[in-house]
Amino acid sequence: MKKIFVAIACFTTIGVFAQSKYWQQQVNYKINVSLNDQNHSLKGSEEIQYINNSPDQLNFIWFHLWENAYKNDNTAFAKQLMRDKKGMNRLRKFKDRGYIDSLDFTVDGIKASIEVDPENIDVVKLNLPKPLLPGGTVKIQTPFYVDIPQYISRSGHDGQSYMMCQWYPKPAVYDHKGWHQFPYLDEGEFYSEYGNFDVTITLPSQYIVGATGVLQNADELKQYKEIGKSNISSSSRRNSMKYIVPASATKTLDYKGENILDFAWFADKDFVIRYDTMQLASGKTIDVFTYHHHDGNKNWVNSTEYVKSGARAYSSYFGEYPYPVVQAVEGPKNEMSGGMEYPMITLITSPDASEPMLDAVITHEVGHNWLMGILATNERTHAWMDEGINTYFQFRYEAEKYRYNSIFGESIPREVKEKSAEEFQAMVYNALSKIPMETPIETPSQLFAGEEEYGLVVYIKTAIWMYFMEQELGKSNLDKAIHAYYDQWKFKHPYPEDMKSTFEKELGKDLTPYFDLLKKKGTL
Repeated sequence: MKKIFVAIACFTTIGVFAQSKYWQQQVNYKINVSLNDQNHSLKGSEEIQYINNSPDQLNFIWFHLWENAYKNDNTAFAKQLMRDKKGMNRLRKFKDRGYIDSLDFTVDGIKASIEVDPENIDVVKLNLPKPLLPGGTVKIQTPFYVDIPQYISRSGHDGQSYMMCQWYPKPAVYDHKGWHQFPYLDEGEFYSEYGNFDVTITLPSQYIVGATGVLQNADELKQYKEIGKSNISSSSRRNSMKYIVPASATKTLDYKGENILDFAWFADKDFVIRYDTMQLASGKTIDVFTYHHHDGNKNWVNSTEYVKSGARAYSSYFGEYPYPVVQAVEGPKNEMSGGMEYPMITLITSPDASEPMLDAVITHEVGHNWLMGILATNERTHAWMDEGINTYFQFRYEAEKYRYNSIFGESIPREVKEKSAEEFQAMVYNALSKIPMETPIETPSQLFAGEEEYGLVVYIKTAIWMYFMEQELGKSNLDKAIHAYYDQWKFKHPYPEDMKSTFEKELGKDLTPYFDLLKKKGTL
């Protein structure tokens, strides 16, 4: 989630690609990694089972090496930051750059060569020793070493607090439109293949870890739950139960996750753990964890309630949450983001957020489990399908729960907050529609002129577009279409034409005029 910078003085009272032909690749991971918290590094090994479900013979596989994006000022990430003064100031303060190296790929036990993309050092081509035929599977292995960068953009360390995101070698997506081997950007997110993850993390025993997936270490998990339950019932913001550090100098934690796109983990010696459970409408019970700092935002005492509230809301908006655990982690302040989402866990970087704002940010990021995690769109090319639709539902959530909107914050007059949720939303969108937004919604992330325009168009203009359809088609009809879209495309890679086709089939209506608005400059 990007921050949206909007200057407003006051709040006025204002198908195509048939499912029968659909295919996608499967990428399963076994990763073993060790953290050295003295020199801030990772040493690891990776085994990937790559299953070619495409109708095409593959002679190579593109890989992302995201950590190399931070390495120097010649990367796409650095060049994007250098477009404006604010970004240049961030880059100037970025001393501990980091990188990934020590790769030595084998494919089915045979040494394989790599070619670095001439334009982007965070993208490499793995040449396969022999062609991978349709329906075939290969086992790819490599060691790797990560010099963990200073935390500046999603991944890194803040002292001995670790935010490990985009940290391992990862195959790019190959779909019916070809390879998507783009470089890392600050503004512009990701596109990933589904798979199963088995990740072991070895680190000093004092660390508390929150990660994608389910922790397999029964004793560690039991401690987290006991401490977390105690903190839920305690008014203290510090651990009311002390974490019992294992006698050994290090510990190895094992996490597993199925049918997910990515794996992120967060480690700190001073995390306050909160734990609860929630029951979904089907009767399924899932675990809810949050991790925060005792000297951080005081509103984290309510964090498990925010996570549960957000997960319930999005389960009603789209379809039931499918994973066994949902989590949120408090991170350091980040100038480019209020939070960043990963499967089953999200990093929240909003230290000054008020109660409704923190609830909104956590809910937005938890919501990405649906829009990115389950409906796995190409976020770099069609950012609106992820961030914009998510913002529309975030605004709905805020209005229904608080009569609040995170763009306007505390400037909303009391008499507006006393309106019904529908009237409140109408006034919010009337005010938002007056903000100049020239760039079309359907613009690839890397083509936006700057951070502000990206935030305005991808987030707000798309939310306005969704609200326009709500008003034109009827809220119940739009909700019906969203549920159908979720049911048909969950755990797949939908494109705009797939969303349009599903909506049209569900509603029995030609929606071309609405989807044409995505390419319209200026106001809608």
